[in-house]
Amino acid sequence: MLKNLLFLLLFMYTYNVSSQSIEKTIVLKDEESSLPIEDATVFVLKTKQNLISNSEGQVSFVLKGNTNIEISHTSYIGITLRSNALKEKVTVIYLKSNVTGLDEIILTKRHPQKILQSLVENSKKRLSVPARLKVYSREFFKLNGNYSYYNDGLMNFQIFDKTRKVNSNILVEQNRSIGLLDVDITSDLLGYNLNDIMENYYNFKYLNPLLKSDAKKEYDFIIKVYSKNKEYNVINAIPTEKAKELADDFSIIYDPEEKIIIEVSSVISPSVLSRVEDKKAAGSKNIYKSLFKTIYKKEFENYYLVSSKEEIGFEKIEKDRTKNIEVRNYFITTNFSNQNYSFKENEVFKDKTLYNKKNVILSDYWNVSGITATHEEQQIIDAINGRE
Repeated sequence: MLKNLLFLLLFMYTYNVSSQSIEKTIVLKDEESSLPIEDATVFVLKTKQNLISNSEGQVSFVLKGNTNIEISHTSYIGITLRSNALKEKVTVIYLKSNVTGLDEIILTKRHPQKILQSLVENSKKRLSVPARLKVYSREFFKLNGNYSYYNDGLMNFQIFDKTRKVNSNILVEQNRSIGLLDVDITSDLLGYNLNDIMENYYNFKYLNPLLKSDAKKEYDFIIKVYSKNKEYNVINAIPTEKAKELADDFSIIYDPEEKIIIEVSSVISPSVLSRVEDKKAAGSKNIYKSLFKTIYKKEFENYYLVSSKEEIGFEKIEKDRTKNIEVRNYFITTNFSNQNYSFKENEVFKDKTLYNKKNVILSDYWNVSGITATHEEQQIIDAINGRE
């Protein structure tokens, strides 16, 4: 009897420990340089949660029992580990680079622009719709050199059509906005439009400059085997001196077998910025910084947006002054599902940004949101919060 009682107590203790929710942090580093790895996707199989590593290589999440954890990055050899290997609260994991040699240029009969057009069309068809994306969004705003506003939120995007235009409904679960809302907040500081952001990502609208008819004159296109991962190819599109106004350097990583886009990134280079004359008329904008990156995921039969980040900096010319404005946005699909969610029409979020929504805070959702704040970002959030 005593033996059975001891066995029962041991079983209950083991069950309670294994069923507890424990917060864990993984820090991803390069095996050779020990530098942090940014933009790695970490997938927790049991909860089907996606996470993305920040510039310090960190991801934080809640562990609910034993599970497999998949870590992938286009530039590194992916690994799968068991959660019980995470003995400490913070675990450092080293990944081996996929670099195997110099880039190999691919010669094709079709112009790279035509190949890109086919990739975009096929990727649009392959993206899973209808679908539900549980998304965490985070935005930083800088005005005249000072961080002055911050917002973040957990949202559900129900994408239900993509025949002509990608349509979606948005339900906000939790959100917060902090900052100096009574000081010089204008439409310039209201961030990215949530009601058209999915259309931009699911129709690959950021690639439009490369798809127009005269793009062959304005860009040099090159296709290479992606030396960091031989499973992928990469299209590089660099603006020529004939490019009109501001033009980005583009990099599109794609799967040549599946014919789908895996990653898109763009940045305006200093050489392009130096060729553009500043505008001086009131109401005009002079962009001095712009970068963009999206990552898409192929998971069995599903194909969807995993993450994006955008950053823009510009001077706005007004009659009596010049304002310096910067906006930085992070976006991650923490969970993907083919199932629709039920809602009432009055629950749908119809404003452009979370700026106009009253704070709804039910938990410390930002700590396990899929994007861990870096030390610097947390200082910015705390400083803004402290000035209210």
